[in-house]
Amino acid sequence: MDDPRLTPARGDLAAKYLEGKVKAERFVAGETLEVTDAIVPLRERPSTDAALSTQALKGERVTVYDRNAEGWAWGQLDSDGYVGWLPDSGLAKPGAAPTHKITAIRTFAFPGPSIKLPPVETLPMGAMVVVTREDGVFAVTREGWYLPKPHVAVIDYREPDFVTVAERFVGTPYLWGGKSSFGIDCSGLVQIALNATGTPCLRDSDMQQDSLGRPLYAAESGKLQRGDLIFWKGHVAIVRDALTIVHANAHHMATAIENTQEAIARINATGLEVVAIKGLT
Repeated sequence: MDDPRLTPARGDLAAKYLEGKVKAERFVAGETLEVTDAIVPLRERPSTDAALSTQALKGERVTVYDRNAEGWAWGQLDSDGYVGWLPDSGLAKPGAAPTHKITAIRTFAFPGPSIKLPPVETLPMGAMVVVTREDGVFAVTREGWYLPKPHVAVIDYREPDFVTVAERFVGTPYLWGGKSSFGIDCSGLVQIALNATGTPCLRDSDMQQDSLGRPLYAAESGKLQRGDLIFWKGHVAIVRDALTIVHANAHHMATAIENTQEAIARINATGLEVVAIKGLT
């Protein structure tokens, strides 16, 4: 059965590209929109009470197939294919293609060329913007926002090491479905860190287990290498070195660095054993 998280199909409606592959009352081509808010929630149902599946960041594109009268849009993120409901208020018709992206874990957008001005927005790592010019130490966006140049890079910039990126999130509060420094979950951390290096990455840990890297078979700490991924059912951690991992987890309710064997023993004690180790190099 097609994964509903990645398949824009319901009994009454499905994406046009799925015609002949799934059953639905009607098929629509959809409309490409741009995420305009800094962070937009994608939920399982069109309600603020619904579980947070993931988040879309400013500048991302989403193909919308349906809208309801309560201000929700049902669509699929172009970046990782995730399907769900987003608030329509955070979407708009696309403008120019983004030229730059945020490389700091978060940054302030100022209304003018001074850091003493009250910020008008806070943008997370991975948010994308159109920079129209530079003004001293600032990059100026099409909205007229002034972003600190050290926090911005051209859209095709690639970080050299995704583990280093993940380590920058240590202390970030744990948030199911989150993928920013305001709140992040285990697979969101992996996705944001890999995306920063230019590596495509699906959203959830089971998807990542199935699609990333090559299988490794030894969990002994001495055989693990920086950048390996350890998977449990519903959880993933990033290996830092032979002894430690970094992972967003509900035990610490934060992104934390932890001794690998102690973490494995602690998680085993909850009834969850390591199900896979994947090497990305």
